[in-house]
Amino acid sequence: MNRFRPFILVVAVVLTAFVSYGLWTLPKAKPADYEGFSAERAVKDIEVISRRHHSVAHPEERAEVREYLVRRLHELGADSVRVFRYDSLTGPQNKHVEYTFDAYDVLAEFAPLKDSADATYLMMVAHYDSRYSQPMPKDTVWSYGAADDGYGVGVILETVSQLLKQRSDWHQGVKVLFTDAEEVGMMGMKAIWENDREVFENVGLIINIEARGPYGPALLFEACPGNERVMQLYEDEARYPYTYSLTTVVYGFMPNFTDFTIVKDEIPGLNFSTIADVNHYHTDLDNFGNVNPASIQHYGAQILPVAGKYLTSEEFSGIDSMKAEEDAVNFTIPALGLFNFSRIGYVIFNVVIFLIFLVGFALEGVRGRLKAAKVFRKACLVLISSIAALALGELVAYVCASVSGALFKPFGIVQGIPFDNAAMMASVAVMAVVSVLVYMTFRNKAVRAASGSMRASAAINAARHYAGNALYGTMSLMFVLSLVLLLAIGENLMFFIPLAAAAVAMLLYRLLPARVWLFAAMVLVLLHAFSFLYALSMALTIGALGAVMMIAFIDIMLLIPLADLYTMPERRK
Repeated sequence: MNRFRPFILVVAVVLTAFVSYGLWTLPKAKPADYEGFSAERAVKDIEVISRRHHSVAHPEERAEVREYLVRRLHELGADSVRVFRYDSLTGPQNKHVEYTFDAYDVLAEFAPLKDSADATYLMMVAHYDSRYSQPMPKDTVWSYGAADDGYGVGVILETVSQLLKQRSDWHQGVKVLFTDAEEVGMMGMKAIWENDREVFENVGLIINIEARGPYGPALLFEACPGNERVMQLYEDEARYPYTYSLTTVVYGFMPNFTDFTIVKDEIPGLNFSTIADVNHYHTDLDNFGNVNPASIQHYGAQILPVAGKYLTSEEFSGIDSMKAEEDAVNFTIPALGLFNFSRIGYVIFNVVIFLIFLVGFALEGVRGRLKAAKVFRKACLVLISSIAALALGELVAYVCASVSGALFKPFGIVQGIPFDNAAMMASVAVMAVVSVLVYMTFRNKAVRAASGSMRASAAINAARHYAGNALYGTMSLMFVLSLVLLLAIGENLMFFIPLAAAAVAMLLYRLLPARVWLFAAMVLVLLHAFSFLYALSMALTIGALGAVMMIAFIDIMLLIPLADLYTMPERRK
Protein backbone atom coordinates (compact mmCIF):
# COMPACT_ATOMS: atom_id res chain seq x y z
CA MET A 1 0.00 0.00 0.00
CA ASN A 2 2.86 2.40 0.85
CA ARG A 3 4.08 2.49 -2.75
CA PHE A 4 0.69 3.77 -3.97
CA ARG A 5 0.23 6.53 -1.38
CA PRO A 6 2.28 9.19 -3.21
CA PHE A 7 0.25 8.51 -6.35
CA ILE A 8 -2.97 8.72 -4.34
CA LEU A 9 -1.87 12.10 -2.98
CA VAL A 10 -1.15 13.49 -6.45
CA VAL A 11 -4.57 12.36 -7.67
CA ALA A 12 -6.19 13.91 -4.58
CA VAL A 13 -4.53 17.26 -5.23
CA VAL A 14 -5.68 17.30 -8.86
CA LEU A 15 -9.24 16.22 -8.06
CA THR A 16 -9.69 18.67 -5.20
CA ALA A 17 -8.47 21.45 -7.50
CA PHE A 18 -11.07 20.50 -10.12
CA VAL A 19 -13.83 20.35 -7.50
CA SER A 20 -12.77 23.59 -5.83
CA TYR A 21 -12.64 25.55 -9.04
CA GLY A 22 -16.15 24.48 -9.92
CA LEU A 23 -15.54 22.24 -12.90
CA TRP A 24 -17.60 19.48 -11.32
CA THR A 25 -19.70 21.32 -8.78
CA LEU A 26 -21.27 24.36 -10.45
CA PRO A 27 -24.43 24.01 -12.54
CA LYS A 28 -24.17 23.82 -16.29
CA ALA A 29 -25.92 26.52 -18.32
CA LYS A 30 -29.46 25.48 -19.18
CA PRO A 31 -30.82 25.90 -22.74
CA ALA A 32 -33.63 28.22 -23.73
CA ASP A 33 -36.22 25.42 -23.71
CA TYR A 34 -35.43 24.47 -20.09
CA GLU A 35 -38.43 24.79 -17.75
CA GLY A 36 -36.49 26.29 -14.86
CA PHE A 37 -33.94 29.13 -14.75
CA SER A 38 -32.19 29.29 -18.11
CA ALA A 39 -28.91 31.15 -18.57
CA GLU A 40 -29.45 31.06 -22.32
CA ARG A 41 -32.67 33.07 -22.01
CA ALA A 42 -30.91 35.58 -19.75
CA VAL A 43 -28.12 35.84 -22.31
CA LYS A 44 -30.64 37.02 -24.94
CA ASP A 45 -31.46 40.05 -22.78
CA ILE A 46 -27.78 40.68 -22.11
CA GLU A 47 -27.07 40.67 -25.84
CA VAL A 48 -29.53 43.52 -26.37
CA ILE A 49 -28.31 45.49 -23.35
CA SER A 50 -24.62 45.27 -24.27
CA ARG A 51 -24.76 46.15 -27.97
CA ARG A 52 -23.38 49.64 -27.38
CA HIS A 53 -21.74 51.65 -24.64
CA HIS A 54 -24.46 53.00 -22.35
CA SER A 55 -22.77 54.97 -19.61
CA VAL A 56 -23.83 58.35 -18.27
CA ALA A 57 -21.83 59.82 -21.15
CA HIS A 58 -24.14 58.05 -23.63
CA PRO A 59 -27.68 59.35 -22.97
CA GLU A 60 -29.22 58.09 -26.21
CA GLU A 61 -27.81 54.59 -25.89
CA ARG A 62 -28.77 54.46 -22.21
CA ALA A 63 -32.32 55.52 -23.14
CA GLU A 64 -32.51 52.62 -25.60
CA VAL A 65 -31.55 50.17 -22.86
CA ARG A 66 -34.07 51.76 -20.48
CA GLU A 67 -36.88 51.55 -23.02
CA TYR A 68 -36.04 47.91 -23.68
CA LEU A 69 -36.22 47.13 -19.95
CA VAL A 70 -39.55 48.91 -19.56
CA ARG A 71 -40.91 46.89 -22.48
CA ARG A 72 -39.59 43.60 -21.01
CA LEU A 73 -41.16 44.33 -17.61
CA HIS A 74 -44.52 45.01 -19.26
CA GLU A 75 -44.16 41.74 -21.19
CA LEU A 76 -43.64 39.91 -17.91
CA GLY A 77 -46.97 41.27 -16.69
CA ALA A 78 -45.92 43.91 -14.16
CA ASP A 79 -48.82 45.60 -12.39
CA SER A 80 -47.04 48.89 -12.84
CA VAL A 81 -43.81 50.17 -14.36
CA ARG A 82 -42.65 53.62 -13.32
CA VAL A 83 -39.65 55.69 -14.35
CA PHE A 84 -38.20 58.10 -11.78
CA ARG A 85 -36.25 61.00 -13.26
CA TYR A 86 -33.57 62.96 -11.37
CA ASP A 87 -32.23 65.98 -13.22
CA SER A 88 -28.79 67.53 -13.58
CA LEU A 89 -26.71 65.16 -11.51
CA THR A 90 -22.93 65.30 -11.69
CA GLY A 91 -20.29 62.67 -11.19
CA PRO A 92 -18.03 60.96 -10.56
CA GLN A 93 -16.58 62.97 -7.72
CA ASN A 94 -12.80 63.48 -7.41
CA LYS A 95 -12.08 61.69 -10.69
CA HIS A 96 -10.30 62.66 -13.87
CA VAL A 97 -13.62 63.42 -15.59
CA GLU A 98 -17.00 64.73 -14.56
CA TYR A 99 -20.32 64.26 -16.32
CA THR A 100 -23.61 66.11 -15.97
CA PHE A 101 -26.61 63.93 -16.69
CA ASP A 102 -30.20 63.06 -15.88
CA ALA A 103 -30.71 59.72 -14.11
CA TYR A 104 -33.73 57.49 -14.71
CA ASP A 105 -34.54 54.65 -12.34
CA VAL A 106 -37.02 51.99 -13.49
CA LEU A 107 -39.35 50.40 -10.91
CA ALA A 108 -41.77 47.55 -11.60
CA GLU A 109 -44.19 45.96 -9.13
CA PHE A 110 -45.67 42.47 -9.15
CA ALA A 111 -48.18 42.19 -6.31
CA PRO A 112 -49.29 38.87 -4.83
CA LEU A 113 -52.70 37.75 -6.00
CA LYS A 114 -53.91 37.42 -2.42
CA ASP A 115 -53.62 39.81 0.54
CA SER A 116 -51.93 42.41 -1.66
CA ALA A 117 -53.06 45.54 0.20
CA ASP A 118 -50.50 45.29 3.02
CA ALA A 119 -48.08 42.90 1.36
CA THR A 120 -44.38 42.84 2.06
CA TYR A 121 -42.09 42.86 -0.96
CA LEU A 122 -38.88 41.33 -2.17
CA MET A 123 -36.91 43.94 -4.10
CA MET A 124 -34.43 42.80 -6.74
CA VAL A 125 -31.88 45.43 -7.74
CA ALA A 126 -29.39 45.81 -10.57
CA HIS A 127 -28.04 48.84 -12.42
CA TYR A 128 -28.37 49.22 -16.17
CA ASP A 129 -25.72 51.86 -16.89
CA SER A 130 -22.29 50.74 -18.05
CA ARG A 131 -18.94 52.08 -16.89
CA TYR A 132 -17.82 55.48 -18.13
CA SER A 133 -14.34 56.02 -19.60
CA GLN A 134 -11.59 54.04 -17.92
CA PRO A 135 -7.89 54.91 -18.39
CA MET A 136 -5.73 51.84 -19.01
CA PRO A 137 -1.94 51.61 -19.44
CA LYS A 138 -2.12 51.99 -23.22
CA ASP A 139 -5.48 53.64 -23.88
CA THR A 140 -8.77 54.92 -22.48
CA VAL A 141 -11.57 52.40 -22.89
CA TRP A 142 -15.32 52.15 -22.39
CA SER A 143 -17.26 49.17 -21.08
CA TYR A 144 -20.19 47.59 -22.90
CA GLY A 145 -21.68 46.51 -19.57
CA ALA A 146 -22.32 42.91 -20.62
CA ALA A 147 -21.36 41.53 -17.21
CA ASP A 148 -21.42 44.72 -15.15
CA ASP A 149 -24.32 44.87 -14.91
CA GLY A 150 -25.92 43.05 -17.79
CA TYR A 151 -25.62 39.91 -15.69
CA GLY A 152 -27.67 41.52 -12.92
CA VAL A 153 -30.37 42.77 -15.26
CA GLY A 154 -30.57 39.50 -17.20
CA VAL A 155 -30.65 37.35 -14.07
CA ILE A 156 -33.45 39.45 -12.57
CA LEU A 157 -35.61 39.29 -15.69
CA GLU A 158 -35.18 35.51 -15.93
CA THR A 159 -35.68 35.01 -12.18
CA VAL A 160 -38.90 37.03 -12.14
CA SER A 161 -40.23 35.10 -15.13
CA GLN A 162 -39.73 31.88 -13.16
CA LEU A 163 -41.15 33.26 -9.91
CA LEU A 164 -44.34 34.33 -11.69
CA LYS A 165 -45.13 30.67 -12.33
CA GLN A 166 -45.85 30.42 -8.58
CA ARG A 167 -47.65 33.74 -8.29
CA SER A 168 -50.87 32.15 -7.02
CA ASP A 169 -48.88 30.91 -4.01
CA TRP A 170 -47.20 34.22 -3.20
CA HIS A 171 -47.75 35.79 0.20
CA GLN A 172 -45.23 38.54 -0.63
CA GLY A 173 -44.78 40.55 -3.81
CA VAL A 174 -41.83 41.46 -6.03
CA LYS A 175 -40.39 44.83 -6.89
CA VAL A 176 -37.76 45.16 -9.58
CA LEU A 177 -35.53 48.24 -9.40
CA PHE A 178 -33.17 48.91 -12.29
CA THR A 179 -31.05 51.84 -11.19
CA ASP A 180 -29.22 54.36 -13.32
CA ALA A 181 -25.84 56.02 -12.69
CA GLU A 182 -24.53 53.38 -10.31
CA GLU A 183 -21.09 53.65 -11.87
CA VAL A 184 -20.76 57.31 -10.88
CA GLY A 185 -21.27 56.83 -7.16
CA MET A 186 -24.61 54.97 -6.94
CA MET A 187 -26.33 58.24 -7.78
CA GLY A 188 -29.50 56.64 -9.10
CA MET A 189 -29.97 54.62 -5.91
CA LYS A 190 -29.08 57.59 -3.73
CA ALA A 191 -31.61 59.77 -5.55
CA ILE A 192 -34.53 57.39 -5.20
CA TRP A 193 -33.61 56.59 -1.59
CA GLU A 194 -33.47 60.26 -0.66
CA ASN A 195 -36.38 61.57 -2.75
CA ASP A 196 -38.82 58.67 -3.04
CA ARG A 197 -38.30 56.67 0.15
CA GLU A 198 -41.88 55.37 0.06
CA VAL A 199 -40.75 52.95 -2.66
CA PHE A 200 -38.88 51.01 0.04
CA GLU A 201 -41.39 51.22 2.90
CA ASN A 202 -42.90 47.76 2.36
CA VAL A 203 -39.67 46.02 1.28
CA GLY A 204 -38.64 43.22 3.64
CA LEU A 205 -35.71 41.78 1.68
CA ILE A 206 -33.36 43.08 -1.02
CA ILE A 207 -31.29 41.01 -3.44
CA ASN A 208 -28.69 43.08 -5.29
CA ILE A 209 -26.86 41.57 -8.24
CA GLU A 210 -23.52 42.84 -9.47
CA ALA A 211 -20.67 41.47 -11.62
CA ARG A 212 -16.99 42.14 -11.01
CA GLY A 213 -16.02 40.04 -14.03
CA PRO A 214 -17.60 37.78 -16.63
CA TYR A 215 -16.68 34.32 -15.41
CA GLY A 216 -16.23 32.12 -12.37
CA PRO A 217 -18.76 31.28 -9.66
CA ALA A 218 -21.27 33.84 -8.43
CA LEU A 219 -20.22 34.73 -4.91
CA LEU A 220 -22.54 35.94 -2.16
CA PHE A 221 -19.94 38.45 -1.08
CA GLU A 222 -21.94 40.69 1.23
CA ALA A 223 -24.90 40.41 3.57
CA CYS A 224 -26.62 43.07 5.64
CA PRO A 225 -25.77 43.79 9.29
CA GLY A 226 -27.79 41.50 11.53
CA ASN A 227 -27.91 38.84 8.83
CA GLU A 228 -28.54 35.71 10.90
CA ARG A 229 -32.07 35.11 9.51
CA VAL A 230 -31.13 36.13 5.98
CA MET A 231 -28.26 33.65 5.98
CA GLN A 232 -30.49 30.94 7.40
CA LEU A 233 -32.80 31.40 4.42
CA TYR A 234 -29.81 31.25 2.07
CA GLU A 235 -28.48 28.12 3.78
CA ASP A 236 -31.84 26.38 3.59
CA GLU A 237 -32.68 27.19 -0.02
CA ALA A 238 -29.69 28.13 -2.19
CA ARG A 239 -28.30 25.48 -4.50
CA TYR A 240 -24.55 25.43 -5.08
CA PRO A 241 -23.97 28.02 -2.32
CA TYR A 242 -20.74 29.98 -2.44
CA THR A 243 -20.06 32.49 0.29
CA TYR A 244 -17.70 33.53 3.08
CA SER A 245 -18.86 35.87 5.82
CA LEU A 246 -15.26 37.08 5.93
CA THR A 247 -15.84 38.81 2.59
CA THR A 248 -18.52 40.99 4.20
CA VAL A 249 -15.97 42.05 6.82
CA VAL A 250 -13.22 42.70 4.25
CA TYR A 251 -15.59 44.50 1.86
CA GLY A 252 -16.45 46.92 4.65
CA PHE A 253 -12.84 48.13 4.64
CA MET A 254 -12.56 48.45 0.86
CA PRO A 255 -13.30 51.62 -1.15
CA ASN A 256 -15.80 49.77 -3.35
CA PHE A 257 -19.53 50.25 -3.10
CA THR A 258 -22.71 49.04 -4.79
CA ASP A 259 -26.34 50.13 -4.74
CA PHE A 260 -26.81 47.77 -1.79
CA THR A 261 -24.45 49.97 0.25
CA ILE A 262 -27.09 52.72 0.36
CA VAL A 263 -29.83 50.58 1.90
CA LYS A 264 -28.18 47.67 3.71
CA ASP A 265 -28.29 49.26 7.17
CA GLU A 266 -32.06 49.69 6.89
CA ILE A 267 -33.27 46.73 4.83
CA PRO A 268 -32.04 43.12 5.14
CA GLY A 269 -30.47 41.76 2.01
CA LEU A 270 -27.89 39.84 0.04
CA ASN A 271 -25.35 41.04 -2.52
CA PHE A 272 -24.09 38.70 -5.27
CA SER A 273 -21.31 39.08 -7.80
CA THR A 274 -18.90 37.19 -9.98
CA ILE A 275 -15.33 38.20 -9.14
CA ALA A 276 -13.20 37.07 -12.10
CA ASP A 277 -11.48 38.60 -13.95
CA VAL A 278 -10.45 42.13 -13.03
CA ASN A 279 -8.96 42.80 -16.48
CA HIS A 280 -12.48 42.58 -17.92
CA TYR A 281 -13.93 44.81 -15.22
CA HIS A 282 -14.90 48.32 -16.36
CA THR A 283 -13.04 47.88 -19.66
CA ASP A 284 -13.93 47.23 -23.29
CA LEU A 285 -13.41 43.51 -22.55
CA ASP A 286 -16.71 43.61 -20.68
CA ASN A 287 -18.56 42.83 -23.89
CA PHE A 288 -21.01 40.22 -25.15
CA GLY A 289 -18.25 38.06 -26.61
CA ASN A 290 -16.97 37.33 -23.09
CA VAL A 291 -20.31 36.43 -21.52
CA ASN A 292 -20.17 33.15 -19.59
CA PRO A 293 -23.55 31.35 -19.37
CA ALA A 294 -22.31 28.98 -16.64
CA SER A 295 -21.67 31.92 -14.31
CA ILE A 296 -25.14 33.28 -15.06
CA GLN A 297 -26.66 29.88 -14.28
CA HIS A 298 -24.91 29.89 -10.91
CA TYR A 299 -26.63 33.17 -9.99
CA GLY A 300 -29.97 31.56 -10.78
CA ALA A 301 -29.22 28.38 -8.85
CA GLN A 302 -28.71 30.42 -5.70
CA ILE A 303 -31.15 33.31 -6.09
CA LEU A 304 -34.26 31.68 -7.56
CA PRO A 305 -34.90 29.19 -4.72
CA VAL A 306 -34.18 31.82 -2.07
CA ALA A 307 -36.60 34.27 -3.70
CA GLY A 308 -39.21 31.56 -4.24
CA LYS A 309 -39.17 30.52 -0.59
CA TYR A 310 -39.40 34.12 0.58
CA LEU A 311 -42.41 34.84 -1.62
CA THR A 312 -44.41 31.69 -0.83
CA SER A 313 -43.88 31.37 2.93
CA GLU A 314 -46.23 33.08 5.40
CA GLU A 315 -43.45 33.32 7.98
CA PHE A 316 -41.90 36.16 5.96
CA SER A 317 -45.07 38.24 5.75
CA GLY A 318 -43.94 40.70 8.39
CA ILE A 319 -41.82 43.63 7.30
CA ASP A 320 -39.26 42.80 10.00
CA SER A 321 -39.26 39.04 9.45
CA MET A 322 -35.70 38.99 8.13
CA LYS A 323 -34.18 41.33 10.70
CA ALA A 324 -31.94 39.97 13.46
CA GLU A 325 -29.54 41.30 16.07
CA GLU A 326 -26.59 39.02 15.29
CA ASP A 327 -24.47 38.32 12.23
CA ALA A 328 -23.96 34.77 11.06
CA VAL A 329 -20.51 33.29 10.51
CA ASN A 330 -20.30 31.09 7.44
CA PHE A 331 -18.02 29.60 4.86
CA THR A 332 -18.27 27.24 1.92
CA ILE A 333 -16.19 24.13 1.37
CA PRO A 334 -16.54 22.70 -2.15
CA ALA A 335 -18.33 19.32 -2.29
CA LEU A 336 -19.31 19.69 1.38
CA GLY A 337 -21.43 22.80 1.05
CA LEU A 338 -22.20 25.75 3.29
CA PHE A 339 -21.37 25.80 7.00
CA ASN A 340 -23.45 28.45 8.74
CA PHE A 341 -23.10 29.30 12.43
CA SER A 342 -24.57 31.76 14.85
CA ARG A 343 -21.92 33.99 16.38
CA ILE A 344 -22.09 32.08 19.67
CA GLY A 345 -22.14 28.76 17.85
CA TYR A 346 -18.97 29.67 15.98
CA VAL A 347 -17.19 30.64 19.19
CA ILE A 348 -18.18 27.31 20.73
CA PHE A 349 -16.90 25.51 17.63
CA ASN A 350 -13.59 27.34 18.00
CA VAL A 351 -13.30 26.46 21.67
CA VAL A 352 -13.92 22.77 20.93
CA ILE A 353 -11.24 22.69 18.21
CA PHE A 354 -8.79 24.62 20.38
CA LEU A 355 -9.28 22.06 23.15
CA ILE A 356 -8.82 19.17 20.74
CA PHE A 357 -5.59 20.73 19.52
CA LEU A 358 -4.30 21.30 23.06
CA VAL A 359 -5.22 17.78 24.16
CA GLY A 360 -3.53 16.31 21.11
CA PHE A 361 -0.46 18.46 21.71
CA ALA A 362 -0.30 17.34 25.34
CA LEU A 363 -0.65 13.66 24.45
CA GLU A 364 2.09 13.89 21.84
CA GLY A 365 4.35 15.56 24.38
CA VAL A 366 3.63 13.05 27.16
CA ARG A 367 4.43 10.16 24.82
CA GLY A 368 7.72 11.76 23.85
CA ARG A 369 6.83 12.41 20.23
CA LEU A 370 7.15 16.18 20.53
CA LYS A 371 9.66 18.56 22.02
CA ALA A 372 8.14 21.89 23.04
CA ALA A 373 11.31 23.79 22.16
CA LYS A 374 11.42 22.27 18.67
CA VAL A 375 7.74 22.99 18.09
CA PHE A 376 8.23 26.60 19.13
CA ARG A 377 11.22 26.98 16.79
CA LYS A 378 9.22 25.46 13.93
CA ALA A 379 6.33 27.84 14.59
CA CYS A 380 8.67 30.83 14.55
CA LEU A 381 10.36 29.59 11.39
CA VAL A 382 7.03 29.16 9.60
CA LEU A 383 5.95 32.64 10.71
CA ILE A 384 9.17 34.27 9.50
CA SER A 385 9.07 32.33 6.23
CA SER A 386 5.42 33.29 5.67
CA ILE A 387 6.34 36.95 6.06
CA ALA A 388 9.12 36.38 3.50
CA ALA A 389 6.51 34.79 1.20
CA LEU A 390 4.36 37.89 1.63
CA ALA A 391 7.24 40.15 0.64
CA LEU A 392 8.14 37.91 -2.29
CA GLY A 393 4.55 37.94 -3.52
CA GLU A 394 4.44 41.72 -3.53
CA LEU A 395 7.78 41.80 -5.34
CA VAL A 396 6.44 39.46 -8.04
CA ALA A 397 3.34 41.63 -8.37
CA TYR A 398 5.51 44.75 -8.70
CA VAL A 399 7.65 43.16 -11.42
CA CYS A 400 4.56 41.98 -13.34
CA ALA A 401 3.05 45.47 -13.15
CA SER A 402 6.30 47.08 -14.30
CA VAL A 403 6.61 44.70 -17.26
CA SER A 404 3.00 45.39 -18.28
CA GLY A 405 3.09 49.13 -17.67
CA ALA A 406 0.30 48.82 -15.11
CA LEU A 407 -0.02 50.93 -11.98
CA PHE A 408 1.14 48.87 -8.97
CA LYS A 409 -0.72 49.31 -5.70
CA PRO A 410 0.61 47.24 -2.79
CA PHE A 411 -2.32 45.12 -1.55
CA GLY A 412 -4.56 47.14 -3.88
CA ILE A 413 -6.55 46.45 -7.05
CA VAL A 414 -4.17 46.14 -10.01
CA GLN A 415 -5.52 46.06 -13.58
CA GLY A 416 -3.81 45.80 -16.91
CA ILE A 417 -1.59 42.73 -16.40
CA PRO A 418 -2.77 40.22 -19.02
CA PHE A 419 -0.96 37.29 -17.41
CA ASP A 420 -1.80 38.09 -13.78
CA ASN A 421 -3.70 34.87 -13.03
CA ALA A 422 -0.96 32.72 -14.56
CA ALA A 423 1.65 34.62 -12.57
CA MET A 424 -0.23 34.09 -9.32
CA MET A 425 -0.74 30.36 -9.90
CA ALA A 426 2.87 29.88 -10.99
CA SER A 427 4.16 31.76 -7.94
CA VAL A 428 2.19 29.60 -5.51
CA ALA A 429 3.11 26.40 -7.38
CA VAL A 430 6.83 27.22 -7.37
CA MET A 431 6.63 28.11 -3.69
CA ALA A 432 4.98 24.76 -2.96
CA VAL A 433 7.69 22.81 -4.83
CA VAL A 434 10.49 24.74 -3.12
CA SER A 435 8.83 24.21 0.27
CA VAL A 436 8.70 20.43 -0.29
CA LEU A 437 12.35 20.32 -1.35
CA VAL A 438 13.50 22.38 1.64
CA TYR A 439 11.41 20.29 4.03
CA MET A 440 12.78 17.01 2.66
CA THR A 441 16.36 18.30 2.79
CA PHE A 442 16.16 19.24 6.47
CA ARG A 443 14.06 16.20 7.30
CA ASN A 444 16.63 13.82 5.78
CA LYS A 445 19.42 15.68 7.56
CA ALA A 446 17.60 15.31 10.88
CA VAL A 447 17.03 11.61 10.21
CA ARG A 448 20.72 11.03 9.52
CA ALA A 449 21.72 12.93 12.64
CA ALA A 450 19.26 11.08 14.89
CA SER A 451 19.92 7.56 13.61
CA GLY A 452 23.66 7.13 13.40
CA SER A 453 23.36 3.40 13.01
CA MET A 454 20.89 3.98 10.18
CA ARG A 455 18.74 1.12 11.39
CA ALA A 456 15.45 1.18 9.55
CA SER A 457 13.40 1.50 12.74
CA ALA A 458 15.57 4.36 14.05
CA ALA A 459 15.33 6.20 10.75
CA ILE A 460 11.54 5.85 10.63
CA ASN A 461 11.17 7.05 14.23
CA ALA A 462 13.40 10.05 13.54
CA ALA A 463 11.38 10.91 10.46
CA ARG A 464 8.13 10.65 12.41
CA HIS A 465 9.44 12.91 15.15
CA TYR A 466 10.59 15.48 12.60
CA ALA A 467 7.23 15.44 10.83
CA GLY A 468 5.37 15.67 14.13
CA ASN A 469 7.37 18.67 15.32
CA ALA A 470 6.95 20.39 11.95
CA LEU A 471 3.22 19.68 11.90
CA TYR A 472 2.55 20.88 15.43
CA GLY A 473 4.77 23.91 14.86
CA THR A 474 2.50 25.01 12.01
CA MET A 475 -0.61 24.05 13.95
CA SER A 476 0.61 26.10 16.93
CA LEU A 477 1.04 29.13 14.67
CA MET A 478 -2.44 28.57 13.24
CA PHE A 479 -3.82 28.24 16.75
CA VAL A 480 -2.37 31.63 17.76
CA LEU A 481 -3.46 33.34 14.54
CA SER A 482 -6.96 31.85 14.79
CA LEU A 483 -7.34 33.01 18.38
CA VAL A 484 -6.11 36.53 17.61
CA LEU A 485 -8.39 36.93 14.59
CA LEU A 486 -11.38 35.52 16.44
CA LEU A 487 -10.93 38.05 19.23
CA ALA A 488 -10.16 40.92 16.85
CA ILE A 489 -12.76 40.56 14.08
CA GLY A 490 -14.71 37.38 14.84
CA GLU A 491 -13.51 35.76 11.58
CA ASN A 492 -10.59 33.34 11.29
CA LEU A 493 -11.55 30.74 8.69
CA MET A 494 -8.31 30.97 6.66
CA PHE A 495 -6.35 29.47 9.58
CA PHE A 496 -9.08 27.87 11.66
CA ILE A 497 -10.39 25.40 9.07
CA PRO A 498 -6.95 23.87 8.34
CA LEU A 499 -6.24 23.77 12.09
CA ALA A 500 -9.55 22.02 12.76
CA ALA A 501 -8.94 19.43 10.05
CA ALA A 502 -5.40 18.63 11.22
CA ALA A 503 -6.16 18.67 14.96
CA VAL A 504 -9.12 16.28 14.67
CA ALA A 505 -7.26 14.02 12.23
CA MET A 506 -4.18 13.73 14.46
CA LEU A 507 -6.23 12.93 17.55
CA LEU A 508 -8.18 10.25 15.66
CA TYR A 509 -4.94 8.94 14.14
CA ARG A 510 -3.54 8.35 17.61
CA LEU A 511 -6.74 6.94 19.13
CA LEU A 512 -7.86 4.86 16.12
CA PRO A 513 -4.64 4.26 14.13
CA ALA A 514 -5.57 4.54 10.47
CA ARG A 515 -3.98 6.83 7.91
CA VAL A 516 -7.33 7.57 6.35
CA TRP A 517 -7.73 10.33 8.96
CA LEU A 518 -4.58 12.04 7.67
CA PHE A 519 -5.77 11.69 4.08
CA ALA A 520 -9.20 13.11 4.95
CA ALA A 521 -7.57 16.10 6.66
CA MET A 522 -5.41 16.83 3.63
CA VAL A 523 -8.39 16.66 1.27
CA LEU A 524 -10.38 19.01 3.51
CA VAL A 525 -7.51 21.50 3.73
CA LEU A 526 -7.00 21.37 -0.04
CA LEU A 527 -10.69 21.90 -0.80
CA HIS A 528 -10.78 24.89 1.52
CA ALA A 529 -7.46 26.35 0.39
CA PHE A 530 -8.08 26.07 -3.34
CA SER A 531 -11.52 27.65 -3.06
CA PHE A 532 -10.74 30.38 -0.53
CA LEU A 533 -7.43 31.41 -2.11
CA TYR A 534 -9.13 31.57 -5.51
CA ALA A 535 -11.77 33.91 -4.11
CA LEU A 536 -9.13 35.98 -2.33
CA SER A 537 -6.85 36.29 -5.35
CA MET A 538 -9.69 37.14 -7.75
CA ALA A 539 -11.21 39.70 -5.37
CA LEU A 540 -7.99 41.44 -4.34
CA THR A 541 -6.09 40.80 -7.64
CA ILE A 542 -2.36 40.36 -8.08
CA GLY A 543 -1.79 43.47 -5.98
CA ALA A 544 -2.46 41.28 -2.94
CA LEU A 545 -0.37 38.33 -4.15
CA GLY A 546 1.70 38.71 -0.98
CA ALA A 547 -1.30 37.97 1.23
CA VAL A 548 -2.28 35.00 -0.96
CA MET A 549 1.24 33.57 -0.83
CA MET A 550 1.49 34.07 2.92
CA ILE A 551 -1.71 32.14 3.63
CA ALA A 552 -0.85 29.53 0.99
CA PHE A 553 2.58 29.01 2.52
CA ILE A 554 1.16 28.33 5.97
CA ASP A 555 -1.31 25.85 4.46
CA ILE A 556 1.52 24.17 2.55
CA MET A 557 3.58 23.84 5.73
CA LEU A 558 0.63 22.05 7.29
CA LEU A 559 0.08 19.76 4.33
CA ILE A 560 3.70 18.67 3.85
CA PRO A 561 4.16 16.93 7.25
CA LEU A 562 0.65 15.46 7.01
CA ALA A 563 1.60 14.01 3.63
CA ASP A 564 4.93 12.83 5.07
CA LEU A 565 3.17 10.93 7.86
CA TYR A 566 0.66 9.51 5.39
CA THR A 567 3.29 8.17 2.97
CA MET A 568 5.86 7.10 5.58
CA PRO A 569 6.68 3.36 5.82
CA GLU A 570 5.03 1.41 8.62
CA ARG A 571 6.83 1.12 11.90
CA ARG A 572 9.19 -1.81 12.12
CA LYS A 573 8.43 -4.07 15.07
